[in-house]
Amino acid sequence: MAMVILGMAAAGVLLPFSSGAAAQAEGIHRTLAARLASDLMDQIVATPFNQIVSDWNGYSEAQGQVKDAQGVVFSDPVYARFSRDVTVENVWVYPQTDASDPFIRAVVQVYDRGRPVITLSRLIGW
Repeated sequence: MAMVILGMAAAGVLLPFSSGAAAQAEGIHRTLAARLASDLMDQIVATPFNQIVSDWNGYSEAQGQVKDAQGVVFSDPVYARFSRDVTVENVWVYPQTDASDPFIRAVVQVYDRGRPVITLSRLIGW
């Protein structure tokens, strides 16, 4: 009887610690996903304006194939669970009347094992 009570008490004490560790790991992965989205958005913004749509629209990196700014796939296993997609399009913002001077809307999505984690959107102008 004492063993059963001791086992239940130990489970009650240890359960919050394991839940806390899982929450911390999830937070670390979300932070890393946000950094991956931000880094890719920086690369998009650094591209000459008239090449952004043609160079980046539809860009995709499969799970485990996420690249750094130099185009090299990250070798650290922590990146193996991530993938990224980019959508870029010309947009016109009200009250803009001249379609010859568009803005560009860039959207970077980062996935963790196929599950969307972060979506970063930015309006880019001349």
